[in-house]
Amino acid sequence: MNNTTAKKSNPLFEILFNVFIPSFILMKFSGEEHLGTAMALVVALLFPIAYGGMDLIRNKKFNFIAALGFVSVLLTGGIGLLELDTRWLALKEALIPGLIGLAVLGSTFTRYPFMQKMILNDTVLNLTLITERLKENGRSEAFERCLASSNYLFASTFAFSSAMNYFLATWIVTSPAGTAQFNEELGKLTLYSYPIIAIPSMLMMLGIFYYVWRQIRAMTSLETEQIFHIK
Repeated sequence: MNNTTAKKSNPLFEILFNVFIPSFILMKFSGEEHLGTAMALVVALLFPIAYGGMDLIRNKKFNFIAALGFVSVLLTGGIGLLELDTRWLALKEALIPGLIGLAVLGSTFTRYPFMQKMILNDTVLNLTLITERLKENGRSEAFERCLASSNYLFASTFAFSSAMNYFLATWIVTSPAGTAQFNEELGKLTLYSYPIIAIPSMLMMLGIFYYVWRQIRAMTSLETEQIFHIK
């Protein structure tokens, strides 16, 4: 068994620790008769922090996107505990996916575009055969353009996420930070962002992968079982 293989996260646990449990605590336990505003915020944010920490220990590998998520959680806590203006929350919500999108876009102009590194994985794809067929068919440059286009499309999913995060934050979170109402609205924001932003973004990403797969098939005339390493 290869010890370097990263252990897969449980999607159910990810949603519970990062979405549902924090949202429930913020919406139901922020009143002074329960945890209180500050303590409810701290307890709610401990769940995604703890889950991210356990994931880092389990995989023993630094993840840039996970690190941004960790910073995002800390910024949310800082905005709430320091009772800053809610517009800072909206800007923070837009900033994180915006930074990822810019990083993906910027990688297009480097030797290693993000989508190329993510898709052209020899453990998943039969790269030797794909490369040979592309050269035989004279489609190598066309495939490079396909990867560049997919990189732009992938960056656009983060632009969508950034814009929607800002819109949702300004629409839902209107109460001053440091109040029970702020915590409740923050819980709703966390809960609503999953079906309104996360799921559509994932569907768009799946659409991009489907587009690249179709292009590989069209340019190489290979069947699916020849393209992928199917065990």
